[in-house]
Amino acid sequence: MRSFGYLWSSTALSNLADGVLKVGAPLLAVSLTRSPTQVSLVGAAATLPWLLFALYAGAIADRVDRRRIMVLANGFRVVVLAVAALLGALGLLNLWTLLAVVLLASVSEVFADTSAQSVLPMTVPSAQLTRANGRVQTAQMIGNEFVGAPVAGVLVAILPAALFGGPALLYGAAGLLLLGMRGTFKAPQDARGRRSLLAGIVEAQRYLWSQRFLRTLAVSAGLLNFSSAAYFAVMVLWVVGPDSAIGLEPSGYGLMLTAFAAGAVVGSLVSDRAIRLFGEGRTLVGGWTANNLLLLVPVLVPTAWALYPTAVLWGVTGAAVNVLVVSTRQRLIPAELLGRVNSAYRLIGMGGMPLGAALGGVLGELAGLPAVFLSAVGVSMVAVALVWRALGDRISTPLTSEPKIPDISRSR
Repeated sequence: MRSFGYLWSSTALSNLADGVLKVGAPLLAVSLTRSPTQVSLVGAAATLPWLLFALYAGAIADRVDRRRIMVLANGFRVVVLAVAALLGALGLLNLWTLLAVVLLASVSEVFADTSAQSVLPMTVPSAQLTRANGRVQTAQMIGNEFVGAPVAGVLVAILPAALFGGPALLYGAAGLLLLGMRGTFKAPQDARGRRSLLAGIVEAQRYLWSQRFLRTLAVSAGLLNFSSAAYFAVMVLWVVGPDSAIGLEPSGYGLMLTAFAAGAVVGSLVSDRAIRLFGEGRTLVGGWTANNLLLLVPVLVPTAWALYPTAVLWGVTGAAVNVLVVSTRQRLIPAELLGRVNSAYRLIGMGGMPLGAALGGVLGELAGLPAVFLSAVGVSMVAVALVWRALGDRISTPLTSEPKIPDISRSR
C-alpha cells in the first residue's frame, strides 16, 4: 500500500499538469484563431498519439519495469514544456508550435498512462481494485478539471508562458515521487514474454478479440470517445466568447470544467456503492445512457444556469462508469498480458478521437455546431445499444463472470 500511496500522489500531480494543458491549449488556440477546423486540431493533436503509439506502449509495459517508463515519460514532458515556456516568454508561440507541443506531450502521456493502469494492480490486492481506481479517478478529476481548469483560464489571460512552465514543474515532481515506490514493477514473465515486440502485440489483439464482452466494450468505448472528441473539440466555440451561444468568458469555461470535475469526484467515490446497489451491468448501461442524453442540454437550453449543473451530472455519470470499466479490465485480463491488452483496448477506444475531433471541426464549419452535437449524441447511443445487446441476460450478473482464455498462444 506504500507503493500505491506514491503512485496516487504522482498521479495527482501529473493530472494537475494534464488539466492545465487540456484546458489551456484550446483556450490559447481560440485566442489565435476562431476557425472551428483549426481549433479542433488541438484536440486531434492531443489524441493522435493513442492511435500511433498505444500498441507499442503496451508491449513495452509488459517487457520492462512499468515505473521506469512512467519516470522517463514525465522527464520527457518536462523538457518539451520547458522549451514551450521559453518560446512563449519570447513571443514566438503560434498555433503550429502549440500543436507540436500538445502532440509531443501527448506521446509521453500514452506511455505514462498505459504503464500506470498496468502497474496499479501490482500495488493493491485484487479485492481493493475498484476502491483504488476510484481514488485514482478522484485524483485525476480534481487535477484535470477541479484545479487545472480554472488555473488554465487564469494563466491564458495573464501569463501564457506559465501555461507550459507550471505543468513542467508538476511533471518533474510526479516523476520524483515514483522513485519512492519500493521493488520492481515488471510484468510476470513466461514463454510469451520472450517473444518479439510484434508477436506480443499480435497476441494481445487476439486475446482481446477472443472475448466477446471485452471486444464489444472496446468498440463501444471507441464510438463514445469518437463522438465525445467531436463534441468537445468545438464546444469551446459554443460556450466561450461574445458571439457564442452561451457567451461565457474563458474563466467561465474553466468553471464549467470545474463543475464537471466536482461531479466526477462524487461519481468516482460512489461508483462502488452504485455497483452494489444496481449491479455492474445496469450501472454500465444506465450511466452511459444518462451521460449521453445530458449532452443535449447545452444545445436545447444554451444558458449558463443550465450548463453548470449539467456539467456536474456529466462528471457523476461518466466517472462512475469509468471506474467500473477500468476495474473490470484489470480483473479480466491476465497480469502478464495487462499492458498489451490494455493498450489494444485503448487503441480501439481512443484511436478514433483525433478523427472525431477533426470531423467535428469540419462538420461545424459546414453545417453548424448544433449538427456536431446532435450527431455525437446519436453515435453515442449506438455504442450503448451494442453493450446492452452484448450483456443480454447477463445484465444482472457480474461483468467479470466471463471466463478467461488461459493460453491463446496455443489456439489455432
